[in-house]
Amino acid sequence: MDSRSDEDDVRVRASRHGSRPRTRTRPKHDEAVPGLVIAVDRGRMTVRVDGPEGAPVEVTAMRARELGKHGVVVGDRVRVVGDTSGRTDSLARIVSIADRVTSLRRTADDTDPTERIVVANADQLVVVTSIADPEPALGFLDRCLVAAYAGGLSPLLVLTKSDLASPQPLLDRYAGLEVDAVPMSREAPLEELVDRLRDQMSVLVGQSGVGKSTLFNRLIPGAFRATGDVSKIGKGRHTSSSAVLLDLPGGGTLIDTPGIRSFGLAHVTPQDVLAAFDDLAEAAVDCPPGCGHGAEDPGCALDRWAAEGPPVRLERLGSFRRLIAAVGQLTPGH
Repeated sequence: MDSRSDEDDVRVRASRHGSRPRTRTRPKHDEAVPGLVIAVDRGRMTVRVDGPEGAPVEVTAMRARELGKHGVVVGDRVRVVGDTSGRTDSLARIVSIADRVTSLRRTADDTDPTERIVVANADQLVVVTSIADPEPALGFLDRCLVAAYAGGLSPLLVLTKSDLASPQPLLDRYAGLEVDAVPMSREAPLEELVDRLRDQMSVLVGQSGVGKSTLFNRLIPGAFRATGDVSKIGKGRHTSSSAVLLDLPGGGTLIDTPGIRSFGLAHVTPQDVLAAFDDLAEAAVDCPPGCGHGAEDPGCALDRWAAEGPPVRLERLGSFRRLIAAVGQLTPGH
């Protein structure tokens, strides 16, 4: 006869750090409050939550262990527990991250399989480029547009230093994609740009030296984003060091990002870009299996679609093919 009791048959596995049993049961955190991540710096996040009086409070938080390797980025909608008073030296925990509606992603280069989310849930990607001094980096612009379309963001080009050269060549380059653009100079009024940013979550990207931080400081007086001059070799020095989300006067939010010299697209395929263009995607249904939608792809239905329509279709197809060339799967120039 077995003299063991039922309790003897209950086995728990001790953790490596002691005899306290581990459990797979996740806490529900019913008391967690919603918040918006507005800054990330070395493992600490600044989260905006509603305070006791309804006014926004900025809380310092860390990622809870149960989130595992799930990263947190600026723009994430999260839920936090702990001290959400915003007092100095207080610390809360982020216990959940809402599904991202959009995501601006990049890889270190075109061969790096690891994608990195730069910003989450932004409505539009504002690509700042100078028309001159330095000259526009066309490859970088193409890649930014690809990242915007693939991530679900609407692109907006801000063409700075328009007092030094005409923006028309750049406008013509993207005419077929119907990309919105706003020419700007240092003294130009901001109203036209502000209208496009109002009530939107917008993220600014741009290589150093193009006036991105200067523009950010004009849009949000008191932001004090660091600025720098263009170096002697024509490439700007990096000036901003971390992403930050701030409120725009009159409505909307603006996210500044560190100077980005490259935009790797190893995570993007031509099909990702195609999905952003309803008319092209509809025509591509008739493409043969495995079609890359480039000019050298035999039987690509997009060629017939462009030839049978108005001239603007040829411009649109040409611009689209320049974008998917930036993905690295087609020969640049098609």
